Amino acid sequence: MEYPFGKIEKKWQKKWTESHIFNANQDTEKEKYYVLSMFPYPSGALHMGHVSNYSIGDAISRFKMMQGYNVMQPMGYDAFGMPAENFAIKHNSHPKLTTEDNISVMKDQFTQMGFGFDWDRELSTCRPDYYKWGQWFFKKMYENNLIYKKKSFVNWCDSCQTVLANEQVEDGKCWRCGNNVRQKELEQWFVKITDYADELLDFSKVISWPERVKAMQTNWIGKSTGTEIDFKVENSEQVLSVFTTRPDTIFGVTFMALAPEHPFITEMLSKDNVDENLKNFCEKVMNEDKINRSDEDNVKEGYFTGKYCTNPVNGNKIQIWVTNYVLMDYGTGAVMAVPAHDQRDFDFAKKYEIPMIIVIQNKEKDLSLDNMTEAYIEAGTLVNSEHFNEMNSNEAKENISDWIAEKNFGRKTTNFRLRDWGISRQRYWGNPIPIIHCEKCGTQLVPDEDLPVLLPDNVQIGKTTQNPLLSVEDWVNTKCPKCGGPAKRETDTMDTFVDSSWYFARYTDSKNKEKPFDEKNADYWLPVDQYIGGIEHACMHLLYARFFHKFMRDIHLVKSDEPFARLLTQGMVTKDGAKMSKSKGNVVNPKDYIDRYGADTVRTFMLFASPPEKDVEWSDKGVKGAFRFLNRIWRIFDDNINLLKNSQTDYSNSMPVSKEIENLRISTHKTIKKVLEDISERLQFNTAIAAVMEHLNNIYGIKDVANLSETEKKIFAESCLVIPRLMYPFAPHISEEIWEMTGHENFIYESGVPSYKKEFLKSNEVTYVIQVMGKIRGKLIVPAETEKDMIEKQALELENVRKYISGKTIRKIIVVPNKLVSIVAK
Repeated sequence: MEYPFGKIEKKWQKKWTESHIFNANQDTEKEKYYVLSMFPYPSGALHMGHVSNYSIGDAISRFKMMQGYNVMQPMGYDAFGMPAENFAIKHNSHPKLTTEDNISVMKDQFTQMGFGFDWDRELSTCRPDYYKWGQWFFKKMYENNLIYKKKSFVNWCDSCQTVLANEQVEDGKCWRCGNNVRQKELEQWFVKITDYADELLDFSKVISWPERVKAMQTNWIGKSTGTEIDFKVENSEQVLSVFTTRPDTIFGVTFMALAPEHPFITEMLSKDNVDENLKNFCEKVMNEDKINRSDEDNVKEGYFTGKYCTNPVNGNKIQIWVTNYVLMDYGTGAVMAVPAHDQRDFDFAKKYEIPMIIVIQNKEKDLSLDNMTEAYIEAGTLVNSEHFNEMNSNEAKENISDWIAEKNFGRKTTNFRLRDWGISRQRYWGNPIPIIHCEKCGTQLVPDEDLPVLLPDNVQIGKTTQNPLLSVEDWVNTKCPKCGGPAKRETDTMDTFVDSSWYFARYTDSKNKEKPFDEKNADYWLPVDQYIGGIEHACMHLLYARFFHKFMRDIHLVKSDEPFARLLTQGMVTKDGAKMSKSKGNVVNPKDYIDRYGADTVRTFMLFASPPEKDVEWSDKGVKGAFRFLNRIWRIFDDNINLLKNSQTDYSNSMPVSKEIENLRISTHKTIKKVLEDISERLQFNTAIAAVMEHLNNIYGIKDVANLSETEKKIFAESCLVIPRLMYPFAPHISEEIWEMTGHENFIYESGVPSYKKEFLKSNEVTYVIQVMGKIRGKLIVPAETEKDMIEKQALELENVRKYISGKTIRKIIVVPNKLVSIVAK
């Protein structure tokens, strides 16, 4: 008989809700543990990726409850942004309506899965009681000179009709819709995340983060030390500044390479008599994929501007070119080109017949322009470098940098690849920026007493290609808070990553109407002890959240330096070897499988199929296997309920028991140890579940339970009763039901984690695998103290082994203690 999962799961979900066991309160008598999984976009129902993510978080949460921690596991919704707005447009509705409908559906699904969330702390970023404080944070950053507005080239998606941050452009395409991204010049609001660049490189305050994530953030921030050098433009007051880590090559500069977005170029393009060929070239390059532009193998292209600048160290006249391989996103957007010692510059100079100067010589290679087929990029001795000649090029870097600074040709500096965070979005469904523009008074912050600036409901969604908020004139037109005269609201909304950059802190005090959260609550709960989410957020959400937390620390809202002490980046859920997606037709609806097999089966499969940081390949066969496993657990209790109900597991260790029961006792205690270590030390749920499966097999190996001695029955009962306690983090419904069936009146977590006894971890017997010529031919069970000679003798006497060595000469027998006997015969 299949266990009645439908009835059981509804029963325990109701009991958990009525008992408020997941509602976290501050308790100074207990050590806290804050578990948080990244909250979902409510742009549809939950998918299997969500189920995987939240099953991991819930397993950790329930295990920590068993360990006696004061656990908080909240849930909410990342409800603003493009996914929700596009969903509403697709369904010819309003995002406020569709988002709340989707939240309701998701919440029902969360309940159906049995996740232990603290629903009293629920939040949604699109509700005014939350986004009011996002506007408040904008004001605080503005007041602390961390927010500014400027005109710049931005990543623009014509399909989404909005700006994208650099982190939101993937291989030249919009991370949301997949359309090509082009460059567009707009006035935008920026957050000075670069002010925190050095601190964001310091991971010493996190306890356990994947090295891969730390490396990704480190590379994205891209700190480098070098020299900024000024090149004066001929017949002009303008100066082109370049950043270089190779000042040792300064005497070899033969041209200047600029990005088409460089201010020097945009100024040229703004003139009436602009060179049309130059304009066309710049437009073409600006719309190319930035990653392809910076690729070493990409074909180098350029256009001579007709302008020159002067090398400050030797007075040489240098051509100014606009190229496709220089980006504004790094350095100054200008590169001093040294073709003899940089491969990209070499390729470009060869193509456009630009002169080269060798300034680093290798005496063994005797470099000359006649025999060079590629740039020389290694160390060597300086030549053609005036008084620095004969100096080692590595030593010359520091000496030339000092000399350039002394001569006021430039300065030593540190450069970052990281750019300030552009947060302006030209869409409706986002947090309004609390700015008012007055012709008389200029830019004004909305006063605190007028927060939140509410989004208007009467907006044209999907019926305009411009910012939808511009269509709501009675919202745009307002009064200046300073002079009271006519003014206009800022119509850009904030990047949705602003909303998700501090939500973890709001959970500590989610109903506070007076401030974002109370500092005492934050001090108690923060940092998050275990954060769970996808690695794709490494250089977006995770970086922004770290920055936001450090800012909150600096304005004395929190005391900790980092938001997340431990980070687990879970793998994707795939099917047929590909990520699940509607376009591939390989999406699996969680509800179908919950209805057919139960939530515990789906949770168990997800956690058993692979380690949490690896991808999970969806398998109907695997789901059925998990269902059979839970049914086997159910049957062992159903078949032996009279023995197991109110059973006493205290027994005398001195009482004799059979070999089978002794081995079962060892299995029980080894399984407890294995599961506890796999969860608490390694978060390896798959191997923990596998250990329980193996232990269950050992239980089924005991026959004729009714005829066991009283002591043996107690050992058998102990071996069974440990299963619901070990499986509770993974399959909580069936575990609670079995626990109750066997006479327990409390919730499982209140009984704590089971303990093991060291004396029962070792067997008096050892099992050897016997191999003949590398192939397994049998097993041998012997007393642990058996001598090596006797092990060899008994292995050779096994009937199946004798069959494979018959007529052969034994050349060698290798005994690996407690594991293996390998026989070599010829």
